[in-house]
Amino acid sequence: MTSLDMFRLDGRVAIVTGASSGLGVAFAQALAEAGADLVLGARRVDRLEQTAALVEAAGRKAVVVQTDVTDPEACTALVHAAVDGLGKVDVLVNNAGVGTAVPATHETPEQFRAVIDLNLNGCYWMAQACGRVMQPGSSIVNISSVLGLTTAGLPQAAYAASKAGLIGMTRDLAAQWTGRKGIRVNAIAPGFFESEMTDQYPEGYLEMMKLRVPAGRPGNAAEAAATVVFLASDAAGYITGQTLAVDGGVTIT
Repeated sequence: MTSLDMFRLDGRVAIVTGASSGLGVAFAQALAEAGADLVLGARRVDRLEQTAALVEAAGRKAVVVQTDVTDPEACTALVHAAVDGLGKVDVLVNNAGVGTAVPATHETPEQFRAVIDLNLNGCYWMAQACGRVMQPGSSIVNISSVLGLTTAGLPQAAYAASKAGLIGMTRDLAAQWTGRKGIRVNAIAPGFFESEMTDQYPEGYLEMMKLRVPAGRPGNAAEAAATVVFLASDAAGYITGQTLAVDGGVTIT
């Protein structure tokens, strides 16, 4: 096997949650281009069909499952659909999430809990369900955020707490599963990428944040997706429990 071959995912089955929009679409497409068949989960099933079309255009199979990751039973059903439809699960990309910006003194318990339930708990339920069926050599990639590592000028306590928690969960699951089950668990911490989430930011906010980015620009979705492919592949076979910032240098400023 050559070094380039180690980045291939031929014959593997990958689950991507939150695959109906934004980076989730890019992750699914990149995994398909690397050779994986895809199982796509999200609440908006109509938009999942559009992602499935991109996967199939890359010559790979796609299974679409409407999924609310805050429901542990729905997570188990998604994994069962992958096993029933494609025979196994080799890769999980825990991407489903939501962003909010509410001042801490005004945020309601319901608002805070909703963010934690989706961004953190949902990733745990998905990892738990996959961990029960994954074989040695499998990989989980959790999508955290630079806001789990630093602040960014908006009141985002719930979001930051959920993404920091996901980094801690990544380390612990790697410690539990890498040696015993042969499942690697890593995370990426994307910086500023244009998405539905950034569309909600105040006018001028992204332009201001560019001043904090040594690279001088927002990220391109393909750059984050390529990093996910790397962590999912044998090229990252000796990497586990790590969080890789894909942020143009935000976390060094």
